[in-house]
Amino acid sequence: MSSLRPALVALPVTLAVTLATTTVTALPARAATPAITVENGRTQPVFSYADAVREHVYVESPVDSDADGALDKVRVDIIRPKESGPGLKVPVIIDESPYYDNSGRGNEGERKVYDAAGNVVKFPLFYDNYFVPRGYAVLNVDMLGTTKSDGCPDVGGRADVLGGKAVIDWLNGRAKATRADGSPAVADWTTGSAAMIGKSYDGTLANAVAATGVAGLKTIVPISAISSWYKYQRSNGVIYNYDYASWLANYVDTDPEAKCQAVRDRMDAEDGDDTGDYNAFWAERDYIKGLLGDASKVRASVFAVHTVNDLNVRPDNFSTWWKALADRGVPRKIWVGQTQHVDPFDFEGRRGLWVDTLHRWFDHYLHGVRNGIAQEPRADVEIGPAQWITQRDWPAPLALKASLRPAADGSLGLRPAARNSTATFTDVAMSENDMVADVGTAHPGRVAFTTGALPLDLRLSGTPTADLRVKLDKPTANLTALLVDFGESARVDWRRGQGITTLTEEDCWGESTAADDGCYRKVVTNVATRPLEIVARGWIDVQNRDSLSQAKPLPAGTYGTVKWLTLPQDYTFRKGHRIGLVIAGTDSTYTAESGTGATVTVDLSRSSVAVPFVLGTPLADVPQDKARFHGPDRVELPQPEEGFTFF
Repeated sequence: MSSLRPALVALPVTLAVTLATTTVTALPARAATPAITVENGRTQPVFSYADAVREHVYVESPVDSDADGALDKVRVDIIRPKESGPGLKVPVIIDESPYYDNSGRGNEGERKVYDAAGNVVKFPLFYDNYFVPRGYAVLNVDMLGTTKSDGCPDVGGRADVLGGKAVIDWLNGRAKATRADGSPAVADWTTGSAAMIGKSYDGTLANAVAATGVAGLKTIVPISAISSWYKYQRSNGVIYNYDYASWLANYVDTDPEAKCQAVRDRMDAEDGDDTGDYNAFWAERDYIKGLLGDASKVRASVFAVHTVNDLNVRPDNFSTWWKALADRGVPRKIWVGQTQHVDPFDFEGRRGLWVDTLHRWFDHYLHGVRNGIAQEPRADVEIGPAQWITQRDWPAPLALKASLRPAADGSLGLRPAARNSTATFTDVAMSENDMVADVGTAHPGRVAFTTGALPLDLRLSGTPTADLRVKLDKPTANLTALLVDFGESARVDWRRGQGITTLTEEDCWGESTAADDGCYRKVVTNVATRPLEIVARGWIDVQNRDSLSQAKPLPAGTYGTVKWLTLPQDYTFRKGHRIGLVIAGTDSTYTAESGTGATVTVDLSRSSVAVPFVLGTPLADVPQDKARFHGPDRVELPQPEEGFTFF
């Protein structure tokens, strides 16, 4: 069967290929039996969803996270074509999640529903409805410590990672599993080729398992996913939330609290909340360059999706992961949106395109179909409300960094400020609304600078760099840098409802049963017209300016360079708008820390923010206002909903 390899991989010997039409059909003697069929570069729905095998197994992991003396078992719920088996092996799509019995999955919060035998009859999301008829198995995996799996969740740590990896090992004959009655369960129905997909924690598990380099994991689709739990809960030493890991572990674990209390206590003791530094706790939960996972080990292709206004899983989680994959030549694709913590299934007007793109991606990497998707431009980018472009890569390949420099008169331009010019503020806890209000009037908690009205549109694509020279009268201070767009405009309102409104009208994807209909409500993008938008934001604890793991106070009265990356963005400043730079202390909108009270003096002549603009030629000039620009006196940008959206 060597002739099959150029077009398809790991197909059973009972299949044949007609290369002229890229259609796979059964041999004449078995024409009545459905077989993997490919047309127009896509597998076709030839298998019955209603008749699919629904079963569950328990995969033995290598960890005993609850310290009960037995290795934890991972509950795996399976749906696969009835015809799959030793004679027809199929690839696997996995959504491993801690949310199947608490917040649920998707925009509608779907949970698993079980029959009397304990098998799932309703699998959350559309993956089963759509892909099982096309020759895939879909596995909904309960993360260790959640739903029907053993153990305790450790929030990105050893149990989380190795539990998911064990499922891939079982699919490839390297781990054991049993059925509910204790009898052995062998995955003789699969090729061993697997994908992991999911949003938020689910996508994080996909990143984590891929970073172990496990064989058999062919592709991952991480959506709004974490690549470093330190970045999820820290920014250069600034703490977003205290004791967050133990809180989240308790949230996803619906067992009696006493069972895993010791694990949560240990996380609280090891997370370094007293310093905000990067330590072994966070290194275990770092999949770019960590103790358990490392981007250099990734064998799987990666189709990443994230939004630049996701202030839950902040977008530096995707940008740093994306760069690490690019540096290692990992096959990859990306969609970059402008809403908050939203699945691409719920990007307005793109649901059909998302399903088809995902279909082609899985067909290529799991069935080996030559459909050209790996040769297409890598990046789809939202540049306005429900307005998308396709480009060769992300950030935009033609982006050039322009250094915008603050001056003592409140202007922001390309020329350095006069020597010895300074600006001073106090590190106090201050909301972003207060930071960006009336920027032309002095405020003790911040300094602000603006350009004149822009003569053309300027698109930012990538990650700005704040580069400040400061001195303090105390050992440290928190610093905030905000890049602001001043100008009335209709923008994606990511602050309300995650940026989308759910409608009553539904559409359906795949086949249905009475228990699982595969139909979901449509959405539209929220849009608001406001006088400004905070485009990019970044935070740092000055004592972590040289190292995230070793704090180094800045000697009082001595200038030092503090340089750090803000969160990434893709955003267009419109003609006639102004670009603002606000430098302040502790951002009370996104950190639970209190201000240090330090007086911060900024050497303006040696400070700047480098912004990656998409330009044909380097930026030659930036207009200046003759009189100081003030902007709105009072700003009431709605804050994103309190708490976190997990689905």
